[in-house]
Amino acid sequence: MTESSDPVLVLGRLKSSRVLCIGDVVLEHSAYGSLLAPVLPDEADSVLIVEREARRVGGAGRVLRDLAALGAAATFISVVGNDDAGREIERLLAQETGTEIHLLVQPDRVTATSSRFIAGGRRVLRADRENAIPLGPYIREDLLRLARELVTTHGAVVISDHGKGVLTEGVALEVIKAAQEAGARAVVDAGGGDPIRYRGADLLTATADELGHVTGMPVADEEAIAAAAGALIDRCALGAVLVSPAGDGSLLVEEGGGVYAAPAAEEGVAIAAAALGAGMPVRAVLGLAMPDRRLLATPPPAMPD
Repeated sequence: MTESSDPVLVLGRLKSSRVLCIGDVVLEHSAYGSLLAPVLPDEADSVLIVEREARRVGGAGRVLRDLAALGAAATFISVVGNDDAGREIERLLAQETGTEIHLLVQPDRVTATSSRFIAGGRRVLRADRENAIPLGPYIREDLLRLARELVTTHGAVVISDHGKGVLTEGVALEVIKAAQEAGARAVVDAGGGDPIRYRGADLLTATADELGHVTGMPVADEEAIAAAAGALIDRCALGAVLVSPAGDGSLLVEEGGGVYAAPAAEEGVAIAAAALGAGMPVRAVLGLAMPDRRLLATPPPAMPD
């Protein structure tokens, strides 16, 4: 194991840096219980007897949770509605230690919520609530002003797009430009739509299916995925694309044609990846600071919920 790939040093770099996360936040609600079959012949619906419930922040909030769990000093910017879900997100975010939270309120916005109803370890129903409208002009300007001010004191920016409206209408591109001007690295957690709005980002993360959808190219194997990622890099002037899953692991495709697949060859790479144990965007942030970015291509275990 080289000193640069030592997992302790890798995590130490994250803890000594500041990461700005901007994007769509979602309130995730889970109800767990037992499913009862209809009793009467004319009853068509089953009934879930709820035994316990849980709430947490998802979307860009998941990125923040991962960063906080790994000890990073993280700053968070998002927009919610003036509703109960928005206030619950504010309460939950306040519990994340080592974080700086900037939650803007747009009165006509419905805060995105996703409810899952689970019985016997199986999801029986999912119900979502949102209106995914673009930011109003005043909220948009407030968010961009915050981003431009804060990015000057952060080494990396995660743009976490989940299609809820916070990053549409040119907002993502403006954040990337602000990061470039400040010398920060921009990581995009892409959420569908035309990826040209992420033009100039240092690293974009996507699943193989998402990559195939936005490029219109086949993604059946690593060679095809590398070609599709290369086309996306050329079109959007990206520094690299991290694709997962790609076969048995992830695939990192860099500007200029570098392609790295798991498992990586060097001793200690798998150990370092296991130490990360976070979602794709957070692994990408770490990878940008690593002398050998092939560490990104080794898939870590999932973090506990």
